[in-house]
Amino acid sequence: MTEPRLSFKEMCAKYDVTPRTLRYYEYIELLSPERVGRSRYYGAKELARMTLILRGRKFGFPLEDIRQWLMIYEHEGTEAQMKAWVEQADRQMAGLAEQRTQLDDTMQELKILRDETAKSLG
Repeated sequence: MTEPRLSFKEMCAKYDVTPRTLRYYEYIELLSPERVGRSRYYGAKELARMTLILRGRKFGFPLEDIRQWLMIYEHEGTEAQMKAWVEQADRQMAGLAEQRTQLDDTMQELKILRDETAKSLG
């Protein structure tokens, strides 16, 4: 059975990314499509990597962290990758919690100022 492959255009459509984004992911070596002449084809491995890249971006991870995480899998295997993921997820959640606290504080301060201003208008 032949492994399914997507063309460059199909890959952009499937993952709803721009050609520029896809080329950039290749440039920074997050993806390595098969090249046939000037055409690029993405197999199951690249599709799985793209899913992980986009999931990481959704959770706010920098591309360098995602690249390192993918490299761990290539060199050390699944268990090492999962341990690294847990550590990164813990750091990310702590950072997001801090951002939420700052946002809550800012919103409270804005509400107080807004209420005082509205009250002065009578």
